[in-house]
Amino acid sequence: MTDRAWASTRLIEAAQAGDRESIAAVVQGAHSHVRRFAEHLCASPQDAEDAAQEALIILYRKIGSLRATGALASWMFRIVRNECLRRARLLLDRHDGYGETGADPATSAEEEVIRRLEADLVAQAIKELPDVQRRVLIMRDVLGHPGRVVAERLGLSDAAMKSQLHRARSRLRRSLGGLSDAGGPHGAGTTGA
Repeated sequence: MTDRAWASTRLIEAAQAGDRESIAAVVQGAHSHVRRFAEHLCASPQDAEDAAQEALIILYRKIGSLRATGALASWMFRIVRNECLRRARLLLDRHDGYGETGADPATSAEEEVIRRLEADLVAQAIKELPDVQRRVLIMRDVLGHPGRVVAERLGLSDAAMKSQLHRARSRLRRSLGGLSDAGGPHGAGTTGA
């Protein structure tokens, strides 16, 4: 996909200069592309919609800070990717939340820093998984969808979904090294397919 497919250089430049009609046209033209990208990257349709909306809001507010007109698509997709990862990180934090573990919410500052660093490591390791493996892992282990639902939503057979999930968990375990073995926060291989 190129920027030319939905926004001309002249339109982008006018938007960068603050012309409201041009900004609206760029945002409107970007919507379907951003939404489609978010659907492929985010774990759920709701997260995809939210990530796409957030990206469009950022585009609307900050298009003037875009340096090169040719970089619009990659800039937008980077925003969507970061938003999807942020949402995955929030889900991981909730999955490891105090309500489920019964931990005291008044943890020490050191424990909180360690927990956040571990969550960042897990989010980065998930980000590096191949697309299908990442989506299967998030839908199955983070969101807790039944295996058949994950397979159906991703257009996979049950066997293919289980294979992708196994590969994702193994790869995540290798990426995290001792973190998951040491009772890390997310237990990447602890739930069944």
